[in-house]
Amino acid sequence: MKAAPSPSSAPGAPGDRAVWTPADKDGFGTSTTTASKVWYTLNNGELTEVYYPDLGTPSVRDLQFVVSDGKTFADRETEATNQQVQLVDGRALEYRQIDTDKDGKYRITKTYVTDPARPTVLVDVTFESLTGKPYQLYALYDPSLNNNGGDDTATSTDGKLLASDGKVASALVGSPQFGQTSSGYLGTSDGWTDLKDDYRMDWSYGSASTPGNVVQTAKTSLTGLSGSQHLTLSLGFGATTSGALQGAQGSLTGGFPKAQTDYQTGWHDYLGSLKAAPASVGTSGSLEHTTYDVSAMALAAHEDKTYRGAYIASPTMPWVWGQGLENPSGAYHLVWSRDLYQIATALLAAGDRAGAERALTYLFDRQQKPDGSFPQNSTVDGTPHWGNTQLDEVAFPLVLAWQLGRTDATTYKSHVKPAADYIVANGPATPQERWENQGGYSPATIAAEIAGLVCASDIARANGDRAVANKYLTVADNWQRNVENWTVTTNGPLAGHPYYLRITKDGNPNAGTTYNIGDSGPNGIDHRRVVDTSYLELVRLGVKAADDPNIVQSLDVVDSTQTLDYQKVGLKVSTPNGTFWHRFNFDGYGETRTGGPWDIGYPACELTTCLQTQATIGRVWPIFAGERGEYELAAGKTGAAGRLTSVAKAGNAGYMLPEQVWDENSPSGQPGFTPGEGTFSATPLAWTHAQFVRLAWSIQANRPVEQPSIVACRYTGRCTN
Repeated sequence: MKAAPSPSSAPGAPGDRAVWTPADKDGFGTSTTTASKVWYTLNNGELTEVYYPDLGTPSVRDLQFVVSDGKTFADRETEATNQQVQLVDGRALEYRQIDTDKDGKYRITKTYVTDPARPTVLVDVTFESLTGKPYQLYALYDPSLNNNGGDDTATSTDGKLLASDGKVASALVGSPQFGQTSSGYLGTSDGWTDLKDDYRMDWSYGSASTPGNVVQTAKTSLTGLSGSQHLTLSLGFGATTSGALQGAQGSLTGGFPKAQTDYQTGWHDYLGSLKAAPASVGTSGSLEHTTYDVSAMALAAHEDKTYRGAYIASPTMPWVWGQGLENPSGAYHLVWSRDLYQIATALLAAGDRAGAERALTYLFDRQQKPDGSFPQNSTVDGTPHWGNTQLDEVAFPLVLAWQLGRTDATTYKSHVKPAADYIVANGPATPQERWENQGGYSPATIAAEIAGLVCASDIARANGDRAVANKYLTVADNWQRNVENWTVTTNGPLAGHPYYLRITKDGNPNAGTTYNIGDSGPNGIDHRRVVDTSYLELVRLGVKAADDPNIVQSLDVVDSTQTLDYQKVGLKVSTPNGTFWHRFNFDGYGETRTGGPWDIGYPACELTTCLQTQATIGRVWPIFAGERGEYELAAGKTGAAGRLTSVAKAGNAGYMLPEQVWDENSPSGQPGFTPGEGTFSATPLAWTHAQFVRLAWSIQANRPVEQPSIVACRYTGRCTN
C-alpha cells in the first residue's frame, strides 16, 4: 500500500544503484565564458549529465518531465514520446528538444542554454495539450553530485529542490514557482514511483537526509492549456546549497532571453575569431558547413574552464561504463595526450592558435612526468589516472611544440629534451599502442616516435645543442629504415605480397607469434593475421611516401573484403552514409551482437568458436574515413571530399559526431541500428570532430595540413610548408 503524504524525511535510503545515462548524446553545450563552469548534454529527449565544477565531474544524471491526467496515465517523456532535437542557432551550441506524445496527447518543447555569468543551466519549456484536455506536468530531477549518484542528500521546500553531497550542491527552481515538491530515493520513494501508482503526486517528503541515490520531484503550474503553457527552469550549482540557490535564482531573475542572447553572442564571437570556414565545406546551411561550425564549437567546448588547455576526449560515459569499468565515472572525460594532439592540430588549422597553445602548455606543465613521459591519461587537473605508457603520447607533444614554434630554452630543456630522451631510451617498442590494449612494435607508434624525434632535433638545434640534435636524428633515421623490418610481414596468410601488421609482439613480423586481442576479442591470434589502417600514420606524419610499395600494397589487404569474419580481414565497410573502417580485425570493442552495451567483463573467446560466441563486436569508426582522406591527398588521389561528406553524414540530428557507426553486422530488423549511423558509443567524440575540421582544411590546401614538413622533407622530399 502506498505511503501517506509526509513532510518528513523520505524512507527507502539509499535507493537503487545510480547508473549514468548512455553515451550517444545528440546535444552538448556550454557558454564561452570561464565564469560559467557548467556543461550540459542531451539524449533521449531529456537533459542528461551536467558537468560541474569541471569537465571531468558529472553532477547530474538526468532531468525530464512526467505528464499525467491524474486519472488514467502517467508518462515519462523519455518513454512515451517521439523525440526530435534541433540546433537552434547554427553558430551556437544551443539545442531544442521537441517531445511529442506517441498517442498525440501533448507536446513538450525545451530549449537549453547555460548562463554565461553563472554556473546555471536554463531551460525554456513550452507544454501544449494537443487534445484540449488539461494535463499535469511534473519535473523529475536526478542529481548525481560530484561524480557519484549514491551519496547525495536533499531538501524540498518552498518551491525549491536543493541537493548536496557535502562538496557540490545543486538547486532547481522554476518560474512560475513550483508547487508541491518532494525528495526521495530511486525505486523506493522517488516521484516516479509515486506517480506511476495512481497518476497523482501523493508524497511530499521534505528531505532525503540519509545519503543515497536521491531523486527530486516538483509539480509545476503547467496544464498544457492556454495561459499555463510556459515555464523556465533554472538548475544552479555551487559548493553549498545556498550558493547554488543564489546562482539559480539570479539566472531566473535575469531571464532566459538575456541569457540566451549572451550565450549566442559568445559563440558568434568565437566563430568570428576563427578563419572563415574553408570552401571545402560548401555554403552556409549545407550539411558539411553546419557540421564544420558545430565541430569547431564542440572542440572549444571540450576544454575545461579551470584547468585551461585540458580538452577531454568526450563528455560521456561510453556504453554506460559507470556500471562496469569505473565508478565514479572516468574513461572519456579524461585527457589523453594523443586525443589532445588531434584536437590541438584541428584548432590550429581552424585559426584558434591560442587554444592549441593552451593545450601544449597543459601537456608540458600539468601532464608531463619528471622522467619526460606522459601518462596514459589524466584527470583535468593533470593527475595521472590509468597507469600505462604509450610512446605516441610522449611523441605527439614534441610534434605540436614544433608546429607551434615553441623553441625557447625553457621549453626545450624542461620539456622537449626529457620527452625525446625518454623515447630514445624506451622505443621503438611501446608498452601500449594507440588502441591501448597491446604492446610491441606498432607502425603507428613508431611513426609518431620518428616524427617527434625529428621535431625535437630541430628544437635542439635552435637551442645550439647540436650533439643532441644529431643523436635524435640518428635514432629517427635508424627507426625509419627499420620500421618495415619490425612490422611488415613477407609470409603472412592474408596476401602473397608484403603488408603492414597492426603490431608485432617481438619485432619479428614473419614469426607466428600469437597474442590475445583484448577488449573481448579472441585469444591466441597469429600477429600476421591482424591488420589495421594505423600504419597510414607513417604517411600522415611524413615518415614514408604515399606511393611506397608496402604502403600501397597494404591498402589492398585492409580493403580486400567487406565481410567481417575470422578468416578474412573485413576492415572496410560500405554503408548508406559512405565507407568506414574497423579498428582492426577481431576487434571486440563495441556493442554486443544484439546491440547491448560493451562491458569490460565480457570474456574473450577461442578462435575456433569466436564466430559464434564473441560477445561484442567492434564497429566501424568515422575517424578512419578522415585518415583515409588525408592519405588520398598525400597520394595525389581524389576522394577526400567524399570522405568529408561521409563523416558529416555519420553525425546525428544535433550534428554530434560519434566514435563508431553501425556496420553490416548490426542487429537486423530492429530500428536504431542503421549502418552508417552512430552506435551507442561516445558521442560527441572530440577526435572525430577534430578529424573532420582538419580534413576540411587539408582538402582546401590539397595536402595534409597537420603533416610536419620537416619530417616529410627529410624522408619523402615533400618539403611544402
